[in-house]
Amino acid sequence: MHSLVRRYIKTAIAFLFVGLAIGGWMIVRRELLQGGATSYQVSAHTHAIFVGFVMMMILGVALWLFPRPDKNDERYRPALAETAYWLLVIGTSSRIAGELIRHDSSARWLRVMIVVSGLMQIVALAVYFYTMWSRIRALGSQARESRGERF
Repeated sequence: MHSLVRRYIKTAIAFLFVGLAIGGWMIVRRELLQGGATSYQVSAHTHAIFVGFVMMMILGVALWLFPRPDKNDERYRPALAETAYWLLVIGTSSRIAGELIRHDSSARWLRVMIVVSGLMQIVALAVYFYTMWSRIRALGSQARESRGERF
């Protein structure tokens, strides 16, 4: 398993625990302190679990399992997969932190940071799938399908 794949997967697990901690804090507030979660806290929890954990896990496993790039493939570049990783980690972390702080502040810089971090998440996914697009191809299945084998 390549080091970048391990980083995607281990970072996904870290985001899972961040999301679980936020969720645990929200349920304690709701059930024991009679304070409901704000939309910002729900957004932070959702981004930690769905983008931080689920997307990072999917991207890491895809990077690991998809067929190797062709020798003449100019589109796939490991540096782009690395760039996507950092954009997604920084964007998601900033988004989570910004959403958690946002409840107590309406400062313009904070609102701009949340928007920029959300855009970083979008760019990260676009960069990742741009570089991985050529790796989404038939390999051994093409030969089996031509023989009439069904999946």
